[in-house]
Amino acid sequence: MTTPPNATAPAPRWAIRAAHAAALTAVPSGLWRIALAFGLPVGYSAQVLRHDFHIPGWGAVYVIGLSVVSEALALLTLGLVQPWGEVVPRWIPVIGGRRVRPLAAVIPATLGSLGLVWLWTSLLFWWNVEEHPAMVGPWHTIVGVLYLPLVLWGPLLAAVTVSYYRRHR
Repeated sequence: MTTPPNATAPAPRWAIRAAHAAALTAVPSGLWRIALAFGLPVGYSAQVLRHDFHIPGWGAVYVIGLSVVSEALALLTLGLVQPWGEVVPRWIPVIGGRRVRPLAAVIPATLGSLGLVWLWTSLLFWWNVEEHPAMVGPWHTIVGVLYLPLVLWGPLLAAVTVSYYRRHR
């Protein structure tokens, strides 16, 4: 069996693992936000949820939407190691079945990884700031632990992006 002339090498095992890890980094904080949206006791009193976060209400829609969008963006990392990151799936109108130009994936992934590093690196210092006065009990620490995986999202995405770029140049 011969390889087509425009075929690329498969993603290395480490890149596949890193892409899956990146896709999972948004899950813990997303689950916490969804619990918050449903009014579960995850660190805030019912009064604070109503007054500061508008939960129940539009605040619930916002935090659930934020969780869904965050996880959807994290899952896009898998496209850098999967076939759908090289050829657009046929079910997508107009461009389905076309090859993905490498820079069309590399540039947004690079910008995304830089943005994620900028956004989430401050979480490394979560425990150096005063506890949020509205949080009750041990939730300041628990929320810090749940958000800490987001610190890895940017570097993991960057590593997978470099691997994708090297395989497609």
